[in-house]
Amino acid sequence: MNWRARHALSLLAATAIALVLPTESRAQQSQETLEPYQMLRSLQFVQDTVVMGDHSAGAMQRFMLSTIDKRLRTADMRVFEDPRNVDAALIYAMSGGNPSTLELIVSKDTAGNFDNRVANALRKYLSGRGTMVAGGLASMVPEYRDQRIGPYLALVAGNVIIATDQKKALEFYDTARLLAPGTIIEEAALRRSIAVAVEQGLVAKGFSYARQYARRFSHSPYASQFADLFVTLVSAHFGEITAEDLDGALEVMADDRAREIYLRLARQATIEGKTELAKLAADKAAERGKSLSTNGLSAASLFSNVARMPAGKMQEAVKALDQIPDNELSVEDRALRDAARRVAAEVLKAPNLESLGQDKAETIPNQISAEQTSALPAHDAAGATEKGVQSPAGEAKALDPDFKTYVDKSRSKLSAIDELLKKDK
Repeated sequence: MNWRARHALSLLAATAIALVLPTESRAQQSQETLEPYQMLRSLQFVQDTVVMGDHSAGAMQRFMLSTIDKRLRTADMRVFEDPRNVDAALIYAMSGGNPSTLELIVSKDTAGNFDNRVANALRKYLSGRGTMVAGGLASMVPEYRDQRIGPYLALVAGNVIIATDQKKALEFYDTARLLAPGTIIEEAALRRSIAVAVEQGLVAKGFSYARQYARRFSHSPYASQFADLFVTLVSAHFGEITAEDLDGALEVMADDRAREIYLRLARQATIEGKTELAKLAADKAAERGKSLSTNGLSAASLFSNVARMPAGKMQEAVKALDQIPDNELSVEDRALRDAARRVAAEVLKAPNLESLGQDKAETIPNQISAEQTSALPAHDAAGATEKGVQSPAGEAKALDPDFKTYVDKSRSKLSAIDELLKKDK
């Protein structure tokens, strides 16, 4: 039986118990008779439901965490003679539970039901000292691979080792995904794998991860982080990532989700001056948003027309920008439109006599040829100079004696070389 089926049955069982029990005894019954591992399965199901898109289950998740915490804190230590309850306590701690609860249970474990290596490693990890036990966690992942805590340990190991060995972290994340498909474990592992791939420039691998995430977890409450990573990956590597790749990755997403990602991509590409990508993403956003609110269409029109400006479509683009209502753009997008308008105004401004004239130039005598050379004030070939630094009566300053000696010697050498060349002839 797969994870999702087990979780569904657990939740149904917990719900049935809650419905048949009298109100007064319901809390006491759930606290005293339900095993921690039974309660944990319900928590797992709720968490998986959240990342699959049912955000209303968030309140139930908080309730379940609180209820399991109370159950573990008040449990008779004989409960942990059942290995399933030991695993439940460990998984609870790795699933957003109270770290001090694990500390309390382990401190009372005189029977040795908990593997001290795992318990100590998790206690350090949960207290922010995970790097101290990175090696130990890494060695435990293969050992516990086929156990209930296996995918959780793999995820934690990846989180710990990512600071020092990102390639190894990806291996742990892959293990976590394979051991717990369709769960919050896979969602977290995929999202973190994309982040590593973006940072390391692993384009093909990163896009593969992104495609899987888009197909499985586009409605996760953490999907906004994915969108940011996806936009960064595509914007940095467009060309290697093609328009067909984008379509393939986002085609299964709901229109509102896909449009949001395309709009983010169009905005990023516009800011970076990547006109081809900006136009493509803006057009895709408009296409996916036809049946949705007009706000997205207005933003898509903004990015599309800004992208047209460098291609000689300046007047048409400005006219289109002026027709977009302010209330249909975000504050950031209105600022971008205003910037585009200013650029267009400068480009389209007609020249005048003053702009066609030259700046007043100064005449600098050329000591070698005695010709007069024009140069702008305070700016010659050697760089800017302070205003007013000139030779009296418009003449150049005398050369520094040392420098003059150097020049004379160089000229003598050149003359000697010329003489030798004449003799060869």
